[in-house]
Amino acid sequence: MPAVPIPAATTLGAVHLTVTDLDRSIDFYARRLGLAINARLERSARLGAGGEDLVVLTADPDARRVRGATGLFHLAILVPSRADLGRVLRHLVALRTPIDGASDHLVSEALYLTDPDGNGIEIYRDRPRAEWPRDGEGTLRMATDPLDAEGVLASAGEAAGEWAGMPAGTRIGHVHLKVSQIAAAERFYVGVLGLDLVQRYGPAASFVSAGGYHHHFGLNTWSGVNAPPPPPGAVGLRHAEVRLPDAESLEALVARVRGAGHAADTGPAGTMVADPSGNHLLFTLQRPGTWS
Repeated sequence: MPAVPIPAATTLGAVHLTVTDLDRSIDFYARRLGLAINARLERSARLGAGGEDLVVLTADPDARRVRGATGLFHLAILVPSRADLGRVLRHLVALRTPIDGASDHLVSEALYLTDPDGNGIEIYRDRPRAEWPRDGEGTLRMATDPLDAEGVLASAGEAAGEWAGMPAGTRIGHVHLKVSQIAAAERFYVGVLGLDLVQRYGPAASFVSAGGYHHHFGLNTWSGVNAPPPPPGAVGLRHAEVRLPDAESLEALVARVRGAGHAADTGPAGTMVADPSGNHLLFTLQRPGTWS
């Protein structure tokens, strides 16, 4: 258990990415995934699902893809229901969008894709919490079983008109990160930030969360133990937003981060912190209408 738990109502905000070709990325995230363009500038775009931003793209044509480094493993877009996931799957199939994988995690059902720059994406739906399996000691169980794709498609019902995009209520459910060391990552995310350790998936992955969720962050060393952070100008994660429910909680968290010897740079958008692997998190306050 963390010494000072993060508030149970903590949620995730937008995931900010560096991409090389903005038009190509917008085509993928808007046309193929069904996100709406909330705003577009010359070198950036903000996309959501009828509400706040979920993915923010910043273009750098000179950015390069780096392997064997820490950073984003995947961002995970959570849709409200199994029927919604079925409609997403039907749309992806209709556009012949490559799907890298599909899994039943017992707590959720998920599709996996890769954007044009190699950024990993999960689109998933949660089962009701009352159905999440637990072992005899009450510990949450997750697995990687084959997805019942036919059942997911059937849940969408008959095709009714044109694809309307990601449904209202879609949000960022979790972010899975590549880290350099699991122990150091757990000390930071659990010991400093106050997230709960939900599960260790072998020696190379851990899952942490707030409020009893199955995970808000996945942490893995599958790119190699002691992997370095990507160099400046790399494609991939710029930062992920973590939203606290009130100013007191945010101030307390920032104080814990600084007290543990980590830099925390506060500006108009929030407080930026780097984890021990160089992954950046922007801590800010939840906005009106944010749901969890």
